[in-house]
Amino acid sequence: MNIGDYKEYISAETMMGPNSVRILAELFDRYPLQLAPDDRILDLGCGTGLTSLVIAKETGAKVFANDLWVSAEENGRRFVEWGVGELITPVCEDANDLHFEKNQFRALISIDSYHYFAGSKGFFQEKILPFMKDDGVVLIGIPGLKDEYTGRAKELLSDWLGEDAYMFKSPKLWKEIIGSSNRIESVNTWEMDCFSKAWDDWLAANNEFALGDRQYFDTVIKPYTCFVGIYIRLKQAL
Repeated sequence: MNIGDYKEYISAETMMGPNSVRILAELFDRYPLQLAPDDRILDLGCGTGLTSLVIAKETGAKVFANDLWVSAEENGRRFVEWGVGELITPVCEDANDLHFEKNQFRALISIDSYHYFAGSKGFFQEKILPFMKDDGVVLIGIPGLKDEYTGRAKELLSDWLGEDAYMFKSPKLWKEIIGSSNRIESVNTWEMDCFSKAWDDWLAANNEFALGDRQYFDTVIKPYTCFVGIYIRLKQAL
């Protein structure tokens, strides 16, 4: 995947944190998706739809772009402006109460959002798995805590994140949280390589939230945090 193909879409207005396109690119490069045009992908927590645009263009599959904070109408207008309105269906629902048809998604992708709503054991099995097809794939990229600091999120990150510090978990802990199921073939978690570049793009943006993050980058964000990559492969139907 060539990130340069999406340079014109990446801006202070479309980014809602460290560059989601870089995070998505690492996931795609590490675990390429082989999908058909009639396959369906759920982009869970899509924000302004930047990741949905990339997913649609890179895979050619049908994308459902779901976000709780950005309305379907707003994202729908953006998708039409970007020329991908026919490929992407905008949705605005809570990840804890999704209303999609069961067993319809060949892939689920979640960039910089899964940690907000899925940090408890059993969430994946109860809230995500029912909507996935057999032999499906889940790709997640989220901010987290480096493995050596497991269990110290509140102590290390509270000045920066306040009460939200608990959301940051290590790759090893995320693997435990995802858990197991008779439908899950494998779960892999790792510390992603795109951390520095994704953060550099965000901190260079003229965005009020980026300006707030700058003061904590060298003292908190860089030494203690990482991006956690999560790959989940589901079993084929018997």
